[in-house]
Amino acid sequence: MAGCLRAADRHDVIACARRPIERLVLEQSDTSAEFPLRALTEPADAARVDWVLLCTKTQQTPFTAPWLARLCDSSTRVAVLQNGIGHVARVTPLVGNARIVPTIVYYNGERLAADRVRLRHVADHDLAVADDADGRAFAQLLDGTPLRVFLSSDFPTLAWRKLLINAVANPITALTLQRQAVFRRDDIKALCVAILDEAVAVARADGAQLADDESLRTMSTLLTYPPEAGTSMYFDRLAGRGLEVEALTGAVVAAGQRLDIATPLNSALLAMLRAVSDAASAG
Repeated sequence: MAGCLRAADRHDVIACARRPIERLVLEQSDTSAEFPLRALTEPADAARVDWVLLCTKTQQTPFTAPWLARLCDSSTRVAVLQNGIGHVARVTPLVGNARIVPTIVYYNGERLAADRVRLRHVADHDLAVADDADGRAFAQLLDGTPLRVFLSSDFPTLAWRKLLINAVANPITALTLQRQAVFRRDDIKALCVAILDEAVAVARADGAQLADDESLRTMSTLLTYPPEAGTSMYFDRLAGRGLEVEALTGAVVAAGQRLDIATPLNSALLAMLRAVSDAASAG
């Protein structure tokens, strides 16, 4: 997101990061561009801004509290670019009176080095927001960037549809340590459809307006992604980091328990993912 905003060169972009960074290389297809980037590493150095783009993993959200306290006031908009559902509930306690803009991310981003990222467009649009005043303001913010924003009249359904993709793409790539090419296997496709059938039943019970063949549609979408593309959970496992378990598979299982819908396959995935994640966090 920082690289795309710097490419448009319309805004004062500040990265709030763990480590200093002075430049950022953004790769797209067969092009590459380098941009200077101002970065802060201490919340005490931050001041109030018009927009915050919250791009951490969901499990890292509590650690952004000192930053958000410095960056936000009642006129700040916070775009939450995170996986899963429940963006507003997750972030509201941390931003005071700032306005939250839940955002669904579709583009594939790969961190190649501390100062180098690769952007792949894998869908008809790169981001989706609600078709309201805040969503339209977010789309305007990204005018001139390489990112395409979709305005939706049914954001909850879109959020569940994205979670369906993540509920198979992330666990399977992380557990098999293979990129998207693994979904070309017939046995993996059959497993994914069964996992999705459970998740679709939960999503419908939660109010999502899904098609009768939603599981097959989700798999068809997944198979349009480049076989060499990875997922965030796959990259985290390669790097030995904890996994974004609870916001993805965990969200499906938790919603199933709340709505009294059995999710045995997703529960099995959740147990394995938690074991992998706990081992990484401990080691």
